[in-house]
Amino acid sequence: MVVPGELVEVATAAMLELFPDGFAELGRADATELVAFTDEAGAERLRARFGDVRVEPVPDGWEKAWMRFHRPVEIGSLWIGPPWERPTPGLEPVVIDPGLAFGTGAHPTTNLCIELLHTLERASLLDVGSGSGVIAIAARKLGYEPVAAIDLDEAAVEATRRNAAANGVAVEAELLEAGAGTIPEAEVVVANIDLRTISRLKPPARCRVLVTSGYYGGERPEVAGFARADRLARAQWSADLFRRE
Repeated sequence: MVVPGELVEVATAAMLELFPDGFAELGRADATELVAFTDEAGAERLRARFGDVRVEPVPDGWEKAWMRFHRPVEIGSLWIGPPWERPTPGLEPVVIDPGLAFGTGAHPTTNLCIELLHTLERASLLDVGSGSGVIAIAARKLGYEPVAAIDLDEAAVEATRRNAAANGVAVEAELLEAGAGTIPEAEVVVANIDLRTISRLKPPARCRVLVTSGYYGGERPEVAGFARADRLARAQWSADLFRRE
């Protein structure tokens, strides 16, 4: 899908919501091409959101193109990457199989959230909008306990459970029903989702620290009852650390 320059921010925010970490941004002279490797269900989500999208069958050798979009990253004490890469010695590996619709942790918003988690006192944690489970699994490797993850997409919940098992960590991944009024209790909540959902987010009563991302640097979400304590930025993306007032 080719998006003109003035619409890139809106379109990429929507893509992040539809395919957490699992899409590519290919720069062009006057526009940006947004690409997702997905199945027919994913294509239908794209059509429902954007209307006019180009869908092409995946050719032989597609794995090489897919692999280019999932390079490993090093964040503090963690190495995060796909199973076909070799972890860096001395770093704790977080190995994520992205499947067709999710990412391995290379997106800046994921990186920023995990960087903020490195700075916090370890406690119980909830990952809202888990995708492939990168943040939840990274949190467990950093010593957060217990760790739970929720998502509206059943495929994301299954991917989180599968990746947690492959990494040998305990993550309680559950499907959140659309319109559910409450989310599980945790002292630290991470929401790497779209700005609109963050603005409606109601952290549980026990939550004292909230980490949010999934939006651009010019956007500054506000969460009732919480004050912004820190902000990180990379490229055009940002992440915020909130503490309960």
